[in-house]
Amino acid sequence: MNLPNQLQCIIFDMDGVIIDSEEIHKKAYYETFISIGVDVSDQLYKTLTGSSTINAFQKLVSHFNLDLNPEELVLIKREKYVNFFENDPTIHLVKGVEEFIKHSFNKGYTLILASSSAMVNIDRVFNRFNLNSYFTAKISGADLKASKPHPEIFIKAAQASGQSKKHCMVIEDSSNGIKAANDAGIFVIGYDSTHSTDQDYSKADKVVSSFSQIHYHSVAELF
Repeated sequence: MNLPNQLQCIIFDMDGVIIDSEEIHKKAYYETFISIGVDVSDQLYKTLTGSSTINAFQKLVSHFNLDLNPEELVLIKREKYVNFFENDPTIHLVKGVEEFIKHSFNKGYTLILASSSAMVNIDRVFNRFNLNSYFTAKISGADLKASKPHPEIFIKAAQASGQSKKHCMVIEDSSNGIKAANDAGIFVIGYDSTHSTDQDYSKADKVVSSFSQIHYHSVAELF
């Protein structure tokens, strides 16, 4: 894909890109798996990274042929996640992302959040870390018909920005998210997070392993 023409909008994933939360999501998932008596391999779990929680449990119910309601499993997992989130004072933003967000905002770029997390979890993160004032819109994949790797969330994110897709870029840390951005026709940076292990970044247009690799003189110069 060509570089964004006159970059005007940056679309962020949240978990693993803005907040270092992949580990507590994993703990919440695995506590839920244990409670319903299923053994989810690491390989199977990795395929769920980037998907909405409802989509993940729909896949697992089908995979294990479970007589369980995915929506009820979402609520169980969400309760466990909230418990971890509220009681762990060490949860922090990804190193360098706050500075990147503020710099991009001050440069006049439109910032959009496009996360598979439920809006209640998005708001919980944004309120805790005072991020709301920097973002024009927040989109939750849990409110959409399809989950990543479907491109719907990024198509809607570009629409919410008021910019053409060719003026946007996505920052993602999962295989599913990168595929969604590819299929939406939007330039995508793969953020190679230490917590999002064994994800495929080969289809990203550019790969970084930390925000310190992105020079702040101008976001448009990072390429």
